[in-house]
Amino acid sequence: MKGRGFIFCLIACFLAASALGQVETDFKKANAEYGAGHFKEAIEFYSNAIASGSVSANAFYDLANAYFRTGDFGHAILNYERALALDRHHPESRANLEIARDEARALELTPSKPQQLASFGTPSQYAITAAVGFWICIGSIVISIFSKSRTRTAIATSVFGFLLLGLGLFGAYLINSEQKAKAIVVADDVQARLATADNANSVLALPPGSEIKVVSRRGDWLYAELPNNLRGWIPAKAAENVLM
Repeated sequence: MKGRGFIFCLIACFLAASALGQVETDFKKANAEYGAGHFKEAIEFYSNAIASGSVSANAFYDLANAYFRTGDFGHAILNYERALALDRHHPESRANLEIARDEARALELTPSKPQQLASFGTPSQYAITAAVGFWICIGSIVISIFSKSRTRTAIATSVFGFLLLGLGLFGAYLINSEQKAKAIVVADDVQARLATADNANSVLALPPGSEIKVVSRRGDWLYAELPNNLRGWIPAKAAENVLM
């Protein structure tokens, strides 16, 4: 049995090393193709590397640049957004995203005031805030239990801890819910419609790269919040979620 376990470990290590080697090979090929101006080939190799598990802000940034070079602004914007979902402060992605949006004339959603406030932090920062608030609350409760009298300082500390905990949880919830529902239009000539039919009245024309927030799905159609505070149906194949 021990021998079999050792063999399985060796096989697992071999497969992991092979996969890692393939990812590195794909990135090298992608960079070479990109440098040679073969952008469609670069897209294929970058996509293969990401599909193999090399998920990072830089990987999506490189893929977005390759799409941008082919004039596919929808997929370029989608992948810049994916890079920023992993690293909200990735400066190159943010700068190129604005350029791509201008080129495509993509429409953006108007964030709510709570979402605007939540955007100042990252999910990890809000998680840390919630954790600090939680342990402050626990510490205050323990001190109050073993203390003969509850002082104003202990009460104030408890309130402060609960505020931090609530802020952290609420901020993380807003960012996560926004990212899960956010999608990007990647097709050309997309019309948001009043009903799930190609001949239904149009609500809004959506250029490639436009933002939508998916509300529900019915068959091959998505019902979504649209820019300009509108709602409508679009074909499901016309958009992709930012979070994979």
